[in-house]
Amino acid sequence: MLDFFTIFSKGGIVLWCFQGAGVTESFTEPVNALIRSVILQERSGNNSYTHEALNLKYKLDNEFELIFVVGFQKILTLTYVDKFIDDVQLHFRDRYKNELEQKGPLKLIQNNFAFEDDFTMLLKDAEKSSKARSQGNMRTFDQSEKSQKTVKSMIETKGGEKVKEQGGKKNKNNKKEATAAEPVKLDQGKAGQKTAENGNQGLTSEEIMLKKREEFFRKRTAVPTEKPVKSPKPQKPREKQMRVWDMGGNSTKEVDYSRRNGDGSSNGGDQNQEAQIYLGEQLNSMKGDLLSVDYESSEEEEGMEEEEEEERVVVNQTSKTSSKKSGGFGGMFGMLKGLVGSKSLSREDMEPVLEKMRDHLIAKNVAADISSKLCDSVAIKLEGKVMGTFTTVASTVKQALQDSLVQILQPKRRVDILRDVMEARSQRRPFVVTFCGVNGVGKSTNLAKISFWLIENGFTVLIAACDTFRAGAVEQLRTHQRRLNSLHPPEKHGGRPVVQLYEKGYGKDAAGIAMEAIAYARNQAFDVVLVDTAGRMQDNTPLMTALAKLIAVNMPDLVLFVGEALVGNEAVDQLVKFNQALADHSMSEKPRLIDGIVLTKFDTIDDKVGAAISMTYITGQPIVFVGTGQTYNDLRSLNARAVVSALMKA
Repeated sequence: MLDFFTIFSKGGIVLWCFQGAGVTESFTEPVNALIRSVILQERSGNNSYTHEALNLKYKLDNEFELIFVVGFQKILTLTYVDKFIDDVQLHFRDRYKNELEQKGPLKLIQNNFAFEDDFTMLLKDAEKSSKARSQGNMRTFDQSEKSQKTVKSMIETKGGEKVKEQGGKKNKNNKKEATAAEPVKLDQGKAGQKTAENGNQGLTSEEIMLKKREEFFRKRTAVPTEKPVKSPKPQKPREKQMRVWDMGGNSTKEVDYSRRNGDGSSNGGDQNQEAQIYLGEQLNSMKGDLLSVDYESSEEEEGMEEEEEEERVVVNQTSKTSSKKSGGFGGMFGMLKGLVGSKSLSREDMEPVLEKMRDHLIAKNVAADISSKLCDSVAIKLEGKVMGTFTTVASTVKQALQDSLVQILQPKRRVDILRDVMEARSQRRPFVVTFCGVNGVGKSTNLAKISFWLIENGFTVLIAACDTFRAGAVEQLRTHQRRLNSLHPPEKHGGRPVVQLYEKGYGKDAAGIAMEAIAYARNQAFDVVLVDTAGRMQDNTPLMTALAKLIAVNMPDLVLFVGEALVGNEAVDQLVKFNQALADHSMSEKPRLIDGIVLTKFDTIDDKVGAAISMTYITGQPIVFVGTGQTYNDLRSLNARAVVSALMKA
């Protein structure tokens, strides 16, 4: 029932493989997909992986750097696979331990491991044990408890229950009488119980009487607090004061700038001049690649003291347990064993450190579920691995987690938008980017920043106003268009505006507007089309269907999800449901999903950068842009190592 089983090293050397009877397809593709999607991306917290119709289970052997992978059909429910893969790992290690330790890579390639007989025996034992567990013989009626009951016993049981119920009702009715009679019938024993309940254990009746007298005199001599005779009158609410604006003026004439020059001309040119002066003071050139997000590397040894204290606790615990077993010298050698390279890591050694790391990640805004998966992945990666000389468990776990986080944040494919735009220009077509996300995350603002960056690099931009729902969305984009054109006047570009807005007003079909905008950009030779969509919650099915339609009909070159850096667990729900909606409502066999992420409001979170980890871990897609402010210059690319260093900072 197994399709295949393979054993290979982390260096890629296949040591042994098995293919089931009747299986003709090669297992190379699913194994390579497992390596690319799970092992290389440090996502080994879960030991299963699904590839098309196959379900893959895998196990890592960190001591010998081996990977055991078994594959079977997804529709099958094989309960013995987990135990079977553990048994195969132990048998293979024990049998070829010396060869794995002594022989080099070249000899391992030339060597053939004769493991077929052992594998067949283990497989048969596993299948037999699962059948023995699953096949449970049904009991006959004579063996059941129901057969032992007679009609008479059943009637008696029912009668007894009724009597109990009646008695219960009588008790309920007489409850008040019993409670009223209790204080009258108190004897000395009950009085003793009552005094015990009041905290007078071990006191005689005279002592209790003296104690009560003291309480009585203390209450009488206490000064009574004066109570107000009349209730205080309710205070009148403060009247709302009129707000005085700093540059508001006292009359409408002072804020009327239409006739500033005295010639009755409109203020259009003056607005452009103002925008140029205001924005020109704070904007720098953005030609070339974006600057990366950077943090001050002041973390050097901030968290080391806590780690050392925790490590002392772990070492002391191991030394105590070992001293109980082997005396005083055993405790000394146990402590040394926790530091020198002869110690192999176990799950128990790493558990306190991983627990602290998990809490630290959650405090840094990483989603709780993803924090657990990351720590489990690190535990699987390090379990059984021999530590380096004089390295602590905390430093080893922290370094492994840091490497995993860097691996997750680094893009798995090339992300070079300028190069892609130039390639699309050579094909005489526009490069289309669609922005999507929930409400209020900054889609329009960051679209304007990306427009400015593209204009600085010599490209012309057409903005498609496909947010036909939110009031003021088109006017917001028109304001950005006017400001961008004032920063790059048409006179400097052959009389042609470098950015234009394509809009059809409100209440129209967004997919149709995007299609018309792309056709217009192709006819007018625009380099880039930026499609702004309406914000929508991930649970709004009609709007999610409309977004999937827009993407499926127009097939943009890049679909960017715009998300806030402030969110924690919500980022997981948003991205999962956006991807799910795009997949469900797509009309093609291979649906178009999210290609990248724009992380906004990054300047408001200090070092709580966990949302970047959550979003990248869920989608597997890179963070293309990072918004770090409110001006057109505040656009950055992601620096994985800087973000991880901020994340690991204590």
